[in-house]
Amino acid sequence: MPLWVRDHSWEQTAEAVYLTVPVRAARLRPGSIFCTEQYLKVNSPPFLFEAILYAPIDDVRSSAKIENGSVFFTLYKKETVMWESLVMENGDKEKMQRIREDAVQKAQVDAQAEAEAKATQKRERNKFALDATMKLEDAERKRIEQQKEEERKKATEEIEKWKEQNEKQKKVQEIHQSHHEKGETLEKSKGFYVSIAAGRSSRNMFADKLKEEALPAPRSASSIKINFTPRAFPTALRESRVPEEEEWLCKQAEARRMINADIAEIEDLKEEEKNPDWLKDKGNKMFETGNYIAAVNAYNLALRINNKIPTLYLNRAACHLKLRNLHKAIEDSSKALDLLTPSVPENAKARVKAHLRRGTAFCELELYAEGLQDYIAALKIEPTNKNVEEDAEKIRRIIQASE
Repeated sequence: MPLWVRDHSWEQTAEAVYLTVPVRAARLRPGSIFCTEQYLKVNSPPFLFEAILYAPIDDVRSSAKIENGSVFFTLYKKETVMWESLVMENGDKEKMQRIREDAVQKAQVDAQAEAEAKATQKRERNKFALDATMKLEDAERKRIEQQKEEERKKATEEIEKWKEQNEKQKKVQEIHQSHHEKGETLEKSKGFYVSIAAGRSSRNMFADKLKEEALPAPRSASSIKINFTPRAFPTALRESRVPEEEEWLCKQAEARRMINADIAEIEDLKEEEKNPDWLKDKGNKMFETGNYIAAVNAYNLALRINNKIPTLYLNRAACHLKLRNLHKAIEDSSKALDLLTPSVPENAKARVKAHLRRGTAFCELELYAEGLQDYIAALKIEPTNKNVEEDAEKIRRIIQASE
């Protein structure tokens, strides 16, 4: 059963009514107050205050303030008159019930209109974002086409220059051939040009002598012995994790060997598009310009070529966070963490990024407990990171408040 609040107080002028409703033992929130033209209600269990006002008020201008366990109303009258009482007394019960029902119905209509307005605004924002993305993609496509056209013109000019050089060489060869047929040759000696007739045998001897002077003697065959020194890790001997570090290096070497094997399966790509590093740089540039969809496509193609590079999963997870694909961001961060094992100092920064991005996605899905675990894991790797520590404390407060 609700406890009806009776000890309210009110004052009035010809233009406004000032009403105070004490609800000291209850937790008041803005959603507990309901007000229309002629109906007023404060519902904060177990306390309830309800009033059908003496005359209509302007519910748009009127206001309510919650302070020190009380609600202070400022109600502006529609007509500038003095009221005989605050509420309608000895009124028709059917009329009072109708006023109450009309107030509830009006509140529902207003709430529905507000929801529709928010939905319309959201659709407009999504449409604007889509248009902006399409414009960015069009601009990038035009830039690529322009760059291709410039490269094509440059290649055409180089081919034309090569053809001109070939034609000049052909003309020179023809001149030399004509001189050869006449049995004449020109020899430059001591700054003077002397014309002499020379036979084929003398010219061959002179050419052989030039070849002997120009070409060095062949090298003698031998073998070279190469010795590899073992890799020295910077870890102290008492904290050495040599087996785990060697396993990590083997995984990296295997990933590099798989690049050439995977590229052979994709025949239609251009030469630069077969390089995962080139695709990763391309995706990073797209990410910096805000074109997250294009960046995801670049990372997808790079992962088709080589799916053992953890940085590609980390970068794609960042794109999914921007696009609100939270489940995909969690999946990519988890795959990156799988590839970043065993834990060694060389991959510490990458593991921190993976934990933070997966923790952020969990928190966006309101899975704060799982997100807090990832932030704690990142703090174990970088205990001096103040930003991560502050974020973890915020998540703890959210969990405590929800409990």
